[in-house]
Amino acid sequence: MIKVVRGNPTPEELAAALAVVQARAAATAAAAAAGGGPRVPEGWSDPARIARGVRPSPGPRSWARSFWPA
Repeated sequence: MIKVVRGNPTPEELAAALAVVQARAAATAAAAAAGGGPRVPEGWSDPARIARGVRPSPGPRSWARSFWPA
C-alpha cells in the first residue's frame, strides 16, 4: 500500500512512482533468485573485524571499542 502523506500528486505522478517501486522490487527479487540465498555481509561491515574479542583497556581510544560484544 502506498500512502501520500503530503501534497496532491496527479495520477501520472502516482503511476511513475509506482513504476519505480515495482522496478526496484523486481530487481531485488531477481538478484535474490540469481544469488541463490541471502547475501553475505561485506568484510568492511562485519562487526567481527572491529571486535576481535579483545576487551577495551583504559586509554584514549578505548571508548571506540566499548560497545562491541566480546
